[in-house]
Parts: sequence; C-alpha cells; structure tokens
Amino acid sequence: MKKFIIRFLSVFLLLLGTANVFSQNPKNYSVKSPDAKLNFEIGISETGLYYQVSKNGKLVLAPSLLGLKLKNSEIHKNIEIKEVKYAEADDTWQPIWGEETQIRNQYHQMLVYVQEKTNLKRKFIVNIKVFNDGFGFRYEFPEQKNMKDIVIMDELTEFNFPEDHQAWSIPYQTEFYEGLFKKEPLSKKDTISTPVTIETKSGQFLALHEANLTDYAAMNVYPDKKSSHLKVYLTPWSTGEKVFTKTPFQTPWRTLIIADSAGDLLLSRLMLNLNDPNTIKDASWIKPGRYIGIWWGMHMKKYTWEPGPNHGAKTENVLRYIDFAASHKFAGVLVEGWNIGWEDWKSFEFDKPYPDFDIKKITDYAKQKNVELIGHHETGGNTLKYESQLKDAFKLYRKYGVTTVKTGYVGGLLDGKEQHSGQYGVRHYRKVIETAAQYKIMIDNHEPVMPSGLQRTFPNLMTQEGVRGQEWDAWSKDGGNPAEHTTIIPFTRGLAGPIDFTPGTFNFTNTALPDTKVHTTLAKQLALSVIMYSPLQMASDMIENYENNPAFEFITSCPVNWSKTVVPNAKIGEYVTIARKDKDSENWYLGSITNADSRQLNVPLNFLNKNVKYKAKIFKDGKDADFEKNPYPVEILEMEVNSDTVLPISLARSGGTAVILVKL
Repeated sequence: MKKFIIRFLSVFLLLLGTANVFSQNPKNYSVKSPDAKLNFEIGISETGLYYQVSKNGKLVLAPSLLGLKLKNSEIHKNIEIKEVKYAEADDTWQPIWGEETQIRNQYHQMLVYVQEKTNLKRKFIVNIKVFNDGFGFRYEFPEQKNMKDIVIMDELTEFNFPEDHQAWSIPYQTEFYEGLFKKEPLSKKDTISTPVTIETKSGQFLALHEANLTDYAAMNVYPDKKSSHLKVYLTPWSTGEKVFTKTPFQTPWRTLIIADSAGDLLLSRLMLNLNDPNTIKDASWIKPGRYIGIWWGMHMKKYTWEPGPNHGAKTENVLRYIDFAASHKFAGVLVEGWNIGWEDWKSFEFDKPYPDFDIKKITDYAKQKNVELIGHHETGGNTLKYESQLKDAFKLYRKYGVTTVKTGYVGGLLDGKEQHSGQYGVRHYRKVIETAAQYKIMIDNHEPVMPSGLQRTFPNLMTQEGVRGQEWDAWSKDGGNPAEHTTIIPFTRGLAGPIDFTPGTFNFTNTALPDTKVHTTLAKQLALSVIMYSPLQMASDMIENYENNPAFEFITSCPVNWSKTVVPNAKIGEYVTIARKDKDSENWYLGSITNADSRQLNVPLNFLNKNVKYKAKIFKDGKDADFEKNPYPVEILEMEVNSDTVLPISLARSGGTAVILVKL
C-alpha cells in the first residue's frame, strides 16, 4: 500500500505540474522525461497538428507536422484535441538474451485524443512516450463507425531539425541495405533509410529510426526542399499504395535517441522498450552460440553451392567441419547448398536434400559430438513458394534436431515485384518468424527488412543481416569494405539490432578475386567478435585457416551472450572500444578497433569489480602490422589489472586489440 500511495502522489504531482503549462497555452500540451531534461510538446497550428522537442531548453526538433495521407483524404487539419491523458512507468525486464541481463523501462507517457471537427469526425490517438534518452510516438486508430478499411498513401510525419546537422545514412533503395554509410549534411541527402545517425553542431548525437514494425511499411525519410526538414516516405507496394489496413490499428513507433556521446547511442534500449514483451512462454530452447560454416570456402571458389565434384555440402566435408567444431567447442556448423534448387535458383525444395548430403547421418554424428547442424533456406526471393513449403521444411528440421535456420532472399524484388521493406515483405518475415517459433526454431534472417526490435517479442529472431557484411570482402569488385566501415556500422545499422556481420577471417589472400580482400589486421578481426553484437555469430573463415594459429583462442573463448556492456571510448568513423561481461561467468571481453589511421588509446578499466584482480590476456597488433602491407602479426601478452588500471592500447592502421579479462 505504501508503494501504491507514493506512485499515486508522483502521478498527481506530474499532472499538477503540466496543468500550469496548459493554463498558459490551452492548445499546447507537453510531457517531460523522468529526469525532466527532455520536453515533448504537441499542439495545433494553422498548418495542422504538430510537435516539437527540446532538451535542457534547446530545440532538438523544431515544429514538425503529424498526420496521415489516406487514399482520398488527409488527417491533420480541421481537427481538435478532445482529451489528454498521462501515465508513467518504471520497471525492469529481463531479455532472454542480449547485451545485458536487465533493461530498465522508465518513461512518462502522454495520450493525445484527436478528432476531426466536421465531415466524418474520425478519431485517432497520438501515443507519446518520453524516456531520459529519447522518445517514441505512434498513431493509434480505434475501431469507429466512419473509418473501417483504410489505404494509407503516406505519413505526413516530419522531423524538422533546427540546424543542418551532419548525418550518416544509406540511400533508401540500397539493395538489402548493404551499403556504405555516408556522412554529409542532412540537406544533401536524398531519400534515405533509417536508422539515420546524426551529430549536431552542439555535440549531441541523435538516431532516428522506428520500433515495432508490424504489418506496415518501413519508414524512410527525405529532406524537404534540400533542407534539414525531414519528411517520411513509406516503402510502397508495387501498385503505389503504402499500407492496407483496417481499424483498430496502430503504426510503428517513430523514435529518436538523444544522447550526449556517441557511446551512449550504443547503450540506449529505447527501441526494445517500445516493442511488446516476449510472447514465447517456454524459451528454454533458445540458445545463443558461436558457429562455423562451409560458406567462406564457397566464396573462395573452393566449394560450390550446387552439386558437382566440389560440392561444399557433401556429407564427408560436413562431417569434417563437425569434428573441428566439436574440438573447439563451437555450437554448430552452417551448411548452405544442401537442398535441391541451387542449379537454377528457381526450384528450391526445402525438404529435399541432394543425394550426396545425408542429413540423418550428419545430424546423428553432430549430436554425438554435441554440435548442431545449422540449416539454410535460400528462397531466391520467392516468398509464395517458401510459404507453401514452410511447415514441411521446419518439420524436417525438427525431425533431425536442427534448431537454427538461416533464411535468405537474394534475387531483387520479392516474387518479382515487391520490395523487402514494404508491407508485403514485413508480413512475410513475420509469418516466417512466428511459424519458426511454433516449431522451436531460431532464425538468422538475411536480406531482411531493417530490424526494429522485434527480437524482444520473438526472441527466436536471433540476428539479421541488412548490412554490408564481411562477405563483401570476398566477392565485391570494388575491393571490399573500407577500413572505416566497421567503425561506423555499430553506430548506424547496429542501433537497429544484432548484426550478422560474420567476422573472423584469418587468411586475407583472395583466391577468387585477388584485388578484393579484408581491409583489416588479424587483430581487428578478433576485436570485431566483441564490437559486432550478435547472439548467433559465425567465425567466417575456412577451418584450415584457423589451425595452429594462437590468435584463434580469442574467438573460441569469446561468448556471444552478455550481462553488461560499456563503451569506454568512441568516435564514429574513427574508433570504438566496447567491453562486455560474460553472462555465464565473471569474465569480461574487450574489443577496440580503428579506421585507416593508427592511434593510441587509453582505456580505463573502471567497469571491473572493485578490489578484485584480473588476468588480462591481450591480443594486439604485432610489430609492423598494417592492414595493407602486413595484416597478420599478432602479439599475445598477459598482465594483472584491476579497476584502477588504465590500459594503453596501440592500434595499427585498421587494426585492433582484443582482451580477455579473467577474474582471479
């Protein structure tokens, strides 16, 4: 009862404080963050419903319109605010897996009830939640007599930044989101995908994205009249419409992280907090892990996906990989090219193995070795055929104990006409995730729609691609990923969710395209195991390239599931250091990387337990290491450290340092 009274009084005081604001301007309503630094204000002007946001009294977003453009009308003018309700929350929840074991969900909420003054008198709600590190809002349309079936042609939502900030983004039509993030002023952008990461002139860091993308089109933005005034552009259907829906319905959350440092962007859990809680009651079968695969050998032209003398998925080759996985305690082996259809990319059969792939023998052998076969479903973008076989395909895998599936959608438009990020694609991906959950199967989704935090609701959605990953270092004719790429994507694509980047290449000689290669040192490949968060993470290289290399110890010992994450230092596009605590032990793992410039960093270890000693095993760039001339040297050393230690880190050009911190 005491706790209830305290909570009631706090809500009463919050309402009392906002009442003073209302009395000054009855048409404007506001809600502040729990720490009172952020203020979200909403009102009606001559141009329609609008909002603006400030932090510490300084505008973050200038007046920006709200509303929807429907098939035959718009909803944003000739409206009135009928009612405003307030609420607040402060609770903690535990993710099934993640970058920490507990996530605080603290916000102040304002529900703004809006209605048209005339005509159909349609109603909707603007639901606003303001956190200490940003906000989210969405439109909610209740069931109503004069609004049933709805065709949305676009949103009228705007993000009007008061200054022309620098921003990192990729163009909206970048295929599969596999592009290089470009830094330039907002006014210079074309239509771009979110997340959009922004550095303001005053030194703030912002990230514009969305949360809980459900049965809707993905949000993109573009600068109006080449200004810093961004407008929403939803990914369309092939017929031009954006969203087909009916009341009641709600849009995804439109989110903006507002941080004081680049590192704080990486620690925000705002997007996850705006997704629905876990729907899988028994999640004991969901297990993060690190794995290997025959995949890199295919890119190097040693193996083929299709059957033939060099077929990668031959039983004896898979058994060899299982032996290696077992000896180095990897959780699984990914096998692509095992099923019929790779000859023409048109007739994939997801329950019919090639004759030289003995799935029963392989899975029985893997079980004896405490290793799992990781399945693969490449659809070629033919979603209708995949959906028709989905249950049979998952039944086959369950029969043989396969609990993880990598899905793929290479092939341009889905079913030859629809974009991956349109409502069509969003519906398909959700169907696969939900069906997989019914069969207790985890999903690694390649060529996805940009993640929006659905892994909280469906924790079997383990990781996704949607990034220019390490495979580009194998086959891209532009030479591969540039050195700065991995110092940018944690702050851009990484803010949307786990990344299946596939670090861990040890041999930088490209036998397929000699002019294309990995533009890092070997030590940086180690550090990426910590930097690139993913609860399912593949060590990318062929197993023979790992044999007898002492540096391999870091990859085999590095976990993928964490209890705490800290970011000691970071500058987007230049360097980043991340430390993570193992969820199953008292050990910490640290990764630090740089761009094409060598540099010296000092990393305080004040995140370690006080008055406790740790053994630090350090894997660093060796003498004369250089990503272009000599990427291989790695020096391994040990030292005793504690929470007062400031660890000096020396990074070669596009180099890295990886550290294991074992509690003594």
